[in-house]
Amino acid sequence: MTQEITVQGTVAEGFEAVREEFAAFVAGGPADYEGQLCAYVHGRRVVDLWAGEGAGGDSLYGVFSSTKGAAHLVVAMLVQDGTLELDRKVTYYWPEFGAEGKGTLTLRDLLAHRAGLVGTDTGFGPQELADDRAMAERLADQRPFWRPGTAFGYHALVIGALTGEVVRRATGRTLQDVYEERVRAPYGLGFFLGLPAAHEPRFRTTLPMRPTPEEQALLDSVPSGPHTLGGIAFNEHTAEPTDLAALPNDRLVRAKGPASFGGVASARGLAGMYAALLSEVDGKAALLKEDTVAEFGQFHSVGYDLVTRTHRSYGLGFQATADTWHPFLGAGTIGHSGAAGSQAFADPRSGVAYGYTRRRFAFPGGAAPENDRLARAVHKAAMNAPL
Repeated sequence: MTQEITVQGTVAEGFEAVREEFAAFVAGGPADYEGQLCAYVHGRRVVDLWAGEGAGGDSLYGVFSSTKGAAHLVVAMLVQDGTLELDRKVTYYWPEFGAEGKGTLTLRDLLAHRAGLVGTDTGFGPQELADDRAMAERLADQRPFWRPGTAFGYHALVIGALTGEVVRRATGRTLQDVYEERVRAPYGLGFFLGLPAAHEPRFRTTLPMRPTPEEQALLDSVPSGPHTLGGIAFNEHTAEPTDLAALPNDRLVRAKGPASFGGVASARGLAGMYAALLSEVDGKAALLKEDTVAEFGQFHSVGYDLVTRTHRSYGLGFQATADTWHPFLGAGTIGHSGAAGSQAFADPRSGVAYGYTRRRFAFPGGAAPENDRLARAVHKAAMNAPL
């Protein structure tokens, strides 16, 4: 007989329905489910829930591309400071980037996944993948896979290395160091770009996807191949094709925190970062001004994504979450999902900051399907609760 999974944690008055929705999902979900849900409204934590054997509110999970939200919060802060300018050419900061016809690309277009530089012809070895600077050096010499600025496609494993190199050239410091000093440490966030050894006991090993026969048949029906744009973007065309699910289980990846996919976080850490981005938290002013949030959330690339072969919408470094994932959210919502099922975003119109993690990969990858019902419950409660 399967043991019932208990939901733990707390919700604020008016958010009881969120707990009920989470409990209903857990009761009907996978027998080995383990995950976390956290939300803030206008800087106040209102949902803090977790479930699963061995899980805790402070447990850390590989959050894959949800990492990109932290990376591009750093870029947004530097733009807001005046250290970076969106409409300057990338070569202004990084001259070597101009090789092979990339010299006219602006930072704005780079952030919007318009560079055509989703990987390299021969791919990356495991140690290179863990090292943003090593990837950036290889990518600078690479001919783009489409004319820069003319189309867009998800730069899945490399966008953080590319924008991180711009940050390093402009500031003399790595993106990870800036994030630690200006974001993670001041707020005590459980969201690391480079996990210190002292926090290793909090990490929960990522478990691979376990699709049903019907789901597997659907996966097998999708056109793919190691030398397609998707295969190159996910580094499947090398002698050692990348096992996406295993990336955060590599201590080198966790230690270096590559800015596209190497983040390790709790739902508290994800939601807490977006709360700090959007609102005053613990007496500290919001990290971004309203105008900065609006510019980074503005649609920049919308339509057919050449890599994912689906409809996608991107702002600057962030996904346009309301269009790509949750249409009930406010216009200008910024965030980023992760391959195993994590989701995180800030909705400036409702004041909601949301974070979700899970241990086992969800089918089909990207924001897990349960996020739609969970985020909807949070948003509805936020619009009705007496805060």
